Amino acid sequence: MKRKSIILLTLFFFGTSFLTAFFDYPTQLNQLVLKVKIIGVKDGDTVEGLYYQLPIVIRLEHIDAPEKKQPFGTVSKQKLSSLAFGKTVTIISKGKKGNYDRNGRLIAEIYLNEKTCLNKEMLKTGLAWHYKKYSTNTEYAQLENTARKNKTGLWNDKNPIAPWSFRK
Repeated sequence: MKRKSIILLTLFFFGTSFLTAFFDYPTQLNQLVLKVKIIGVKDGDTVEGLYYQLPIVIRLEHIDAPEKKQPFGTVSKQKLSSLAFGKTVTIISKGKKGNYDRNGRLIAEIYLNEKTCLNKEMLKTGLAWHYKKYSTNTEYAQLENTARKNKTGLWNDKNPIAPWSFRK
C-alpha cells in the first residue's frame, strides 16, 4: 500500500505531461490536468475532489462567489453542488505542479465535459463575480457583464456586495 501511494504521488507531481495526453481539453505546456471525482462542495467557488484516493481542495479560478453568510451565498453553493457533486470532472491548473493559493487549495478551471466549464457557468448564472484582482481574462469579464445586464442571479439584488468587500 505504501508503495502504491508513493507511485501515485510521483505521478501526481511529475507525470502531468503523461496525463495531458489523454484529455481533449485546452492544453498548453506547464499545465496540470487531472480527472477527479467531486466529493464535496464547500461554497460557490470551492470544491473537494478525490484523485485516486487523495483528497484535493480546488478553488475555482477567475471567480469569487458570495460567502455563505451573504445573500446568494447558499444559492451559489447549491448551484455548484448541482453541477458538480458526485461527478467526475477534469481540472486544469496552470503550472506543471499546479497553482495553489495561500490556503493550499489548487486553483483551477473545472470542466464537466469539453464544452462545460463550471467556473464560467457560475458567472453565467449570476452566482459569482469575475475576480479581477487575480484574473484579467476578458471572457470571464464579458460573462459577468452579460449577467449584470440581464439582472441574472445576484445581479437582481439592488445592492450586491462583492465577497472581497464582505470579508473585510
